[in-house]
Amino acid sequence: MRFQGKRAVVTGGLSGIGEAVARRIAAEGGRVVCWDMQGGIVTDISNWDSVQAAAAETVKQLGGIDILVNSAGIAGPTATVLDLKMDDWHRTIAINLNGTFFTNRAVVPHMMAGNYGRIVNIASIAGKEGNPNASAYSASKAAVIGFTKSLAKELAKTNITVNSVTPAAVRTPIFDQIPQSHIDFMLSKIPMGRLGKVDEVANLVCWLASEECSFSTGAVFDVSGGRATY
Repeated sequence: MRFQGKRAVVTGGLSGIGEAVARRIAAEGGRVVCWDMQGGIVTDISNWDSVQAAAAETVKQLGGIDILVNSAGIAGPTATVLDLKMDDWHRTIAINLNGTFFTNRAVVPHMMAGNYGRIVNIASIAGKEGNPNASAYSASKAAVIGFTKSLAKELAKTNITVNSVTPAAVRTPIFDQIPQSHIDFMLSKIPMGRLGKVDEVANLVCWLASEECSFSTGAVFDVSGGRATY
């Protein structure tokens, strides 16, 4: 029961990796609120006012926030840089990067008030290596990594850790946004020769979100089936 007495926010917590993490935290004693466009506390993470309102409602329900797992995101279009529409670029950055900034910023004051916090931002192997025809997604996830490292150093003297996870391709509803040819390309890059499973990512995320992770912050944790080269 690693999360007994802990209060967690999971963005995108009604599907995919977020759902697996939310279920695991709840099964281990935590109280979980999901910020999701489809339910829970309905939240548009790309909108600062929406995120602030979600944080206020969470504190009203739970009394505070100890854990943030920021899992909400989109794949964005599969297109070359020259073919990518400006609106698609801005939307991908707004959700994946601005959403990370907004959610982290909203919860940190509550964690500081409780002198405890664990933040896990879900990035991607694409943020480390770059995937062709996915420039907006790759750039947004690279920025999530940089943002995580920056915030972690700002909070290093507190009892709040901030880490990121870089999964390779994992079969989740986000695959509905990606053509099969791009999925096949990502699979071909994984030495284990298979897609990841949501529970495999959740296992790592939940350790990072627990008290057991006390001396790792600003780090990037790989879960890519051997694809990562650094």
